[in-house]
Amino acid sequence: MSGNEAAIAAEGLGKRYRLRGSASRSLKSAALDLVTGRSRGRRDFWALRGVNFVVRRGETLGIIGANGAGKSTLLALLAGTTAPTEGRVTTRGAISSLLELGAGFHPDLTGRENVFLAGAIMGLSRRQMRARLDAVVSFAGIEPFLDQPVRHYSSGMYVRLGFAVAVEVDPDILLIDEVLAVGDADFQRKCLARMKEFKDSGKTMLIISHDLPTIGSISDRILLLEEGRVRGLGDPGEVVETYRSLSRRKTAEGRAREWGTGEVRITGVGLRDETGAVSERFRLDGALEARIAWRAAQRIENPVFGFAISDADGRVIHGSNTQIAGFALAGLEGEGRLCLRIEPLTLAAGTYLLSFSVHSADHRRNYHRLDNRFAIAVESDKTFDGCVDMHSEWRCDEE
Repeated sequence: MSGNEAAIAAEGLGKRYRLRGSASRSLKSAALDLVTGRSRGRRDFWALRGVNFVVRRGETLGIIGANGAGKSTLLALLAGTTAPTEGRVTTRGAISSLLELGAGFHPDLTGRENVFLAGAIMGLSRRQMRARLDAVVSFAGIEPFLDQPVRHYSSGMYVRLGFAVAVEVDPDILLIDEVLAVGDADFQRKCLARMKEFKDSGKTMLIISHDLPTIGSISDRILLLEEGRVRGLGDPGEVVETYRSLSRRKTAEGRAREWGTGEVRITGVGLRDETGAVSERFRLDGALEARIAWRAAQRIENPVFGFAISDADGRVIHGSNTQIAGFALAGLEGEGRLCLRIEPLTLAAGTYLLSFSVHSADHRRNYHRLDNRFAIAVESDKTFDGCVDMHSEWRCDEE
């Protein structure tokens, strides 16, 4: 297999599950459905749909996405443990996989017996696995428990043994689902070092992980799944940022609320950083500028525009308005735009939600409110507790 040859190719890949609408059917109704061929209360759920990609020999492809996006289903299709509903998968070379905790292990067999069982499944003889046993046990660090049934193993021991077996059977393609999420820091370092050796030997890897910095550093490309479809495929940094942006927007969608009497409406809010570029990513001690467009159906006297910054859970961190700032607006009519600038931005690294509003001077009439509508990310290399950076100094008191 040449270096440019495809190790894995997915064409129009889709996986459908039939879900029951109710678990409270009577035995009689279930029997009637069986006889008549009806599927009452069932609905189709597509875990994956229209997935196309190619992985070249020697390439490492990271797979990211929210829970339920279809990542594990995709690896199961590639491993052949489940069949696609539509489309096809083509693989070239022997595949080894670690798809879920304890997958492939028999709970009543010992760790040693499961190692030989895994080798047999991969087509290796007992003699071949005996030659690999010491390396498997050494990597997994389970020697005192090797002859104990694996049902007594902790989750960390399960995944250590599973990963050790998966790499030591010397496959051409390695599929890994969230191995970095289990185990201590030392085991994770061993995994990353072994993955690098595997990659350097010209083998192909597909890795699922929620650890975005790590998967971004070890992948040649990243595939982003959203609700079963490919949302991005390419440069790790760009695809990871696309995923983070989607996550921020979903955070806002879950807490956003729009309401008001409507005499004045906020028709748009544009966010820019200190360079003037449109952005939703900002830095500690930088600037955030919001350009707020409005429209008034009739003349409104003494309106007040306000804003609030909340954390990802919707708790307000800071808020102010034109009235507090002493910026008087005599009246609004027609269309216009207002500019808010926050500088320096003293927020800790994280996701925040911005709210904007316009209301009467006596606060009794809310013309338009966009609560928790805009999600932003703040980046910082500075470490401190809490959400806001406050200037502080230390000195020795000699009195």
